[in-house]
Amino acid sequence: MSIVNTFSLQSNRQIKINFDGGDLSSDAGLLLIKEFAAKIGFTKLIKKKFKTNDKSIRFHKDHENLLQMIYQIISAYFQDDCADELTLDPVFNVILDKESLALQPTLSRFFNRMDEDTLVQFDDIDKNLRDIIYFIKCPEHVLLDLDSTLLGTYGRQEGEGFNFHYQAHGIHYYAMTD
Repeated sequence: MSIVNTFSLQSNRQIKINFDGGDLSSDAGLLLIKEFAAKIGFTKLIKKKFKTNDKSIRFHKDHENLLQMIYQIISAYFQDDCADELTLDPVFNVILDKESLALQPTLSRFFNRMDEDTLVQFDDIDKNLRDIIYFIKCPEHVLLDLDSTLLGTYGRQEGEGFNFHYQAHGIHYYAMTD
């Protein structure tokens, strides 16, 4: 019995078929999101406007870490330790233009560098992005959507408390979208 590892098509010798599995990903939709982000200038905006106050020279830059987390969250990889599973994902490496992603310890240190200045930068990025979108098409009406969310906590983290509605400990906050 013989096993076919690789063969070429009769109609086109340039096309080769093999059964080694190749590089697989279930996150190919991110390519369209990256294209949209590039078209509206979101990626350039993040690179230009976002930087933590840490002056250390790092392999994974702050704006790259932020973009990685944004794409992870869009793809429902909410925790920073999901990066360990995604480090060699072909789609994530293409959209972030990197050979490997930042791992969980790097992302955790990245989040620890956030301070009041980064919040101001996020606000500035949000305003710039809104200006870009409104330049394309300004909305006729604005609908405010208030959502309540509980972020579960463990131990005695600052700002945590027991929420009777959720019957759990956590940080309770309201998000407003327009």
